[in-house]
Amino acid sequence: MNCILICMLCGLYGVLAKDKEQRGKYRVPKLDVKSRQLVLDANQPLQLSCRGRWEITWVFPSGLARDQVQVEESRCGRTKQLYCSNMMVSRSQAQHTGLFRCQYKHRTQKQTSVYVYVTDSQQLFVEHPGMSPGVLYLKENQPLVIPCRATNPNVTATLVKFLSLSLSPDQRNIIWDSKQGFIIRSPTFYYIGLFYCQTITDGVTHKSRNYFVHRPVSNIMEVRLNSSGPVQALKGERLVLNCTATGELNTRVNITWDYPGKSNNIGSISKRLVKHPTHMLFYSILTIPKLQRSDRGRYTCRVASGEKSKHQTVTVTVYDRPFIRLKPRHGLVMEVQAGQKSYQISPKLKAFPAPEVIWLKDGVVAAEQCSRYHIDGNSLVIRDVAEEDAGKYTVLVRIKEHGLYQNLTLTLAVNVSPQIGEKAASLQDPGSVPRGSRRTLHCTSHGVPPPHIQWLWHRCPPKGLPAAPRA
Repeated sequence: MNCILICMLCGLYGVLAKDKEQRGKYRVPKLDVKSRQLVLDANQPLQLSCRGRWEITWVFPSGLARDQVQVEESRCGRTKQLYCSNMMVSRSQAQHTGLFRCQYKHRTQKQTSVYVYVTDSQQLFVEHPGMSPGVLYLKENQPLVIPCRATNPNVTATLVKFLSLSLSPDQRNIIWDSKQGFIIRSPTFYYIGLFYCQTITDGVTHKSRNYFVHRPVSNIMEVRLNSSGPVQALKGERLVLNCTATGELNTRVNITWDYPGKSNNIGSISKRLVKHPTHMLFYSILTIPKLQRSDRGRYTCRVASGEKSKHQTVTVTVYDRPFIRLKPRHGLVMEVQAGQKSYQISPKLKAFPAPEVIWLKDGVVAAEQCSRYHIDGNSLVIRDVAEEDAGKYTVLVRIKEHGLYQNLTLTLAVNVSPQIGEKAASLQDPGSVPRGSRRTLHCTSHGVPPPHIQWLWHRCPPKGLPAAPRA
């Protein structure tokens, strides 16, 4: 009995150990080729097999169309627990040169690959010269790769700049790799322009596709909206916001809008580009044909170029109808001191659309009555306040196109410091008067409000002593 149990445990251990070994073996799928690259002649068939623990998928070079490949899938292994996939290209072509990858369908990071060269004496570069120029971007602090890959691992090429000299690889800054092309580790402005690769075999010059190297500029100098402050509009009116971005020459920007009705596709956007000798102007115009209350809120224009971005925001308020709201700020009666440098009469006014404002003083247009009166926004400013500025001031507010009118009358009191008239006049000393006689003294005073007059009598002091006042 013990012997049977021991045999069973040994068998189970063997199965578990074998299963663990299989799991480790197929952590990534396995190709049926040992080397990391293959070299085929043009028109030869290419066949690759891959197996693994899970379902398998293939990634092919860009020059190989999917309909040019036959793929057969099956379950394999002793217990049929593995997945196998065989792919076949019946007639390989030079443009099929590249990396063939076998990977797990749902674990794409688990993969294995082989690089396949398809040699053709008539086509030494994968991308032939008849193709339209490829556009490459020169980026700061990044290597530049000119992808003129070769169809033969033994090809050595030179890099040619159009209408300029050819550059040979130095394996320091200019590196040739038949699988990638030319790698420029530290590219300068010299590498902006039109390039191609070439090689000479048996006296015959072979050229690659042309590549245009462009240096993208992402300097956004300024972003502005056609409205610098909050926007107010009536329900049903048309809203037009113009966002203008200024960038350096060769800059390309992407302009987007964020606004309340964006999710409902409310509004239309038109774009325009204007090139100037020193800069570029990009326009994006957002139009909402009929505003609703739901269109109230923040409207943001976002401008992005490469890793740089800027934005401008404006708040839009939508009113149901035109209105005027007018009331005093500090009561109906105001006080000011004569001689004050300036005084501003400023009621609380809120209206839309912008109203016409007229100020009257005692029924006459204020600005026509005195040059010291002038309008500042909705307020009346009085310069060098004088006593004659006291009176009734009426502000007339009207929105003619909507038939709205409102007025408010305020009273201004001007306080004047009291003054004694006789003090200003040059009077002679009355001198001595006979004892027992009558003498009349006058005191004339003016002020606002009217001043109170009080007389004080100063007894003549004995010789050598000051006099004490008496009422």
